Amino acid sequence: MDEPGTTLTSPGANDVKVFVPAKDFERSLSFYTSLGWHMNWSHADGLAEIELAGVRLYLQNYYAREWAENFMIYVPVDDARAWHQHVQAVLAGGEFPGARVDPPREEDYGAVVTYAWDPSGVLLHFAQSQATRAS
Repeated sequence: MDEPGTTLTSPGANDVKVFVPAKDFERSLSFYTSLGWHMNWSHADGLAEIELAGVRLYLQNYYAREWAENFMIYVPVDDARAWHQHVQAVLAGGEFPGARVDPPREEDYGAVVTYAWDPSGVLLHFAQSQATRAS
């Protein structure tokens, strides 16, 4: 046991990734790649690594409604309004039932945020910071 007042040093880590639920794995994968995520790899058992802006996530063929509808991904962007138009264009073809997007809105903390939901109910926050808006 450590002496009071001492700090433990944790071992190093190379990366942190989250597992994103997918009700229909192929449809969700198509949704994310249509938005601009790059698929680094995919396995037949329903796991794919997707990447946007150098950040990687695992999309998995697993779904629990309560989990998916409470899962959020925060994506800092330069232009929340442009993301709104982009998501609208992706959804216009009707290929992603259940997916939707709300118009951008200014939040109390100063960011302009476009909220979009993937086909499984996962909430994406495309957030433009106040500092980005000022430039």
